[in-house]
Amino acid sequence: MPRKRSATKEDYPLAAPGYSALMPRSLWNGTISVGLINVPVKLYTAVESKTVHFREVHLEDEGKVQHRRFCSAEDKEVPYEEVVKGYEVSRGKYVVLDKDEIAAAAGDRAHALEVEAFVETDAIDPVFYEKTYYLGAGAKGGDAYRLLRDALERTGRAGLGRFTFHNREYLAAVRPLDGVLALHTMRFADEVVAGKDVEFDAPGRRPRDREVEMAGKLVSSLHEKWNPGKRKDEYRAAVLEMIERKAAGKKPKRTREKPPEEAPDLMAALEASLAGGK
Repeated sequence: MPRKRSATKEDYPLAAPGYSALMPRSLWNGTISVGLINVPVKLYTAVESKTVHFREVHLEDEGKVQHRRFCSAEDKEVPYEEVVKGYEVSRGKYVVLDKDEIAAAAGDRAHALEVEAFVETDAIDPVFYEKTYYLGAGAKGGDAYRLLRDALERTGRAGLGRFTFHNREYLAAVRPLDGVLALHTMRFADEVVAGKDVEFDAPGRRPRDREVEMAGKLVSSLHEKWNPGKRKDEYRAAVLEMIERKAAGKKPKRTREKPPEEAPDLMAALEASLAGGK
């Protein structure tokens, strides 16, 4: 049997920066359609969760705690193959759909994303973005992929369309990012809560012109060029340090959060902030 060749970066010319030579498996294969132009693409994850995950363990013997499926009617464990998805249409009454029926609801969007319109990328409010993925070119789709990427990059626009992913229809925006195409799954308008619909305390008095001017200077004094690598997850680092200390038999460090001091005079607080005070 011939020895399997290791993948190299030349095998993935459209891989996003930061990806390793061994690119992860695609999550979805499909086609982006723009008029009569079809662009075969593959969907890859663009983010990696760094959250510290804990397992539930029994305090007395450190045995892992298991969560099992129990039937509430028969009060017994149910094997996985007997579990189905049901939608409650009335109290205690469910309509059950199997995997094939749920997949059929996707229609033609199961492996296709038809671009319905192009919009200015900057016009999309970030509140509508949900998750970000990279798009790589599919089989024999390199030329069409490059054409779409360059056109979007030149015009500053994003393509809007819909596709079905993980048994759900998504609104999606396709735009250039770091030399490749990115796909953002998006929230529909009825999923976004308008600020005017949130019940919270009303804003205070209208600030005086001098206060707004001082606040603007404070904003300008803290301005910097966007650098995503500058800020790290300090909480995660502290949790990992605590784990390491306890694993080594050392007493974990504990810090107490100091409550912020209330400024009795807003103008004085602004002046102190501009002067470098607290």
